[in-house]
Amino acid sequence: MIKPDDKITLTRMNHIVEVQHLEKLNTKIHIKKLDKNRYMVIDTGEIREFEQSETRADNENSLRQTFKKLRYLINNNFVGSPNELFLTLTYAEQTRDHKKICTDFNRFNTRLKRYLKQTTTFDYINVIEPHQSGNFHLHLLLRLNDVKTAYIPSQDLARMWGEGFIKIQSLEGVDNIGAYLTAYLTDIEIDSKTDTTGRTDIKEVKGKKYVKGARLAFYPVGLNIFRKSKGIQYPERQKTTYKGIKKVVGLTTPHYQTQKTIQNGDFTNKITFEEYNLRRIDSTTKPQ
Repeated sequence: MIKPDDKITLTRMNHIVEVQHLEKLNTKIHIKKLDKNRYMVIDTGEIREFEQSETRADNENSLRQTFKKLRYLINNNFVGSPNELFLTLTYAEQTRDHKKICTDFNRFNTRLKRYLKQTTTFDYINVIEPHQSGNFHLHLLLRLNDVKTAYIPSQDLARMWGEGFIKIQSLEGVDNIGAYLTAYLTDIEIDSKTDTTGRTDIKEVKGKKYVKGARLAFYPVGLNIFRKSKGIQYPERQKTTYKGIKKVVGLTTPHYQTQKTIQNGDFTNKITFEEYNLRRIDSTTKPQ
């Protein structure tokens, strides 16, 4: 239970508000990063090496932080407006070469800029999605900045992509695009008839069953999972007290809550997350 005077971190991303509370605050920095492989223990001056994971799945914390950043970026820059598009770029000939995918996207980006030059600028977030086979395809969130409604004929997009098919999906009615897409990229659907009794890694959405986080094992080590354009900005995070969030969320209650326990040797801490969706606030509870 978070107390009214407890210090929290508040992150506001358009209509999505996240609260993070640490049971124990650690105000002392214990290590100093020297380079990607080494760090120094400040109290002793000892130089140590970071442990390197053999697979991205081994480094659960790193993946969790990557997708948290992605969720923040999406919710801070995309709200499901008519000037936004969600595209899936597939390959007619499957590829496992993520360097090729980057090159192909850069070509597509250049062609799209040329295509829209007389009409609008745009910003994007693109994300690589792996499959169990090792093959990849791309997802692209696209925001056209100078028009009210985004419309690009699918055949024109496919021609600019030139590597396969392009699928355009509607995000209408999705009021938390970041959560929706990061789940889409990390969970795997299974047969709805599968017996999942007693399993804690299963979720059900509209009658379908998904294994939470199952796709994470398919992300290769060192893969740059997402890229963004310069106009895509991270949200600002501010320190405040728990009672101070009422100025932002009014009388509404959290739509999502979770608590995690982290342990490092003898040190244990609890992190509480709350998420508020201001689009779900009743008109009588909206903050002034």
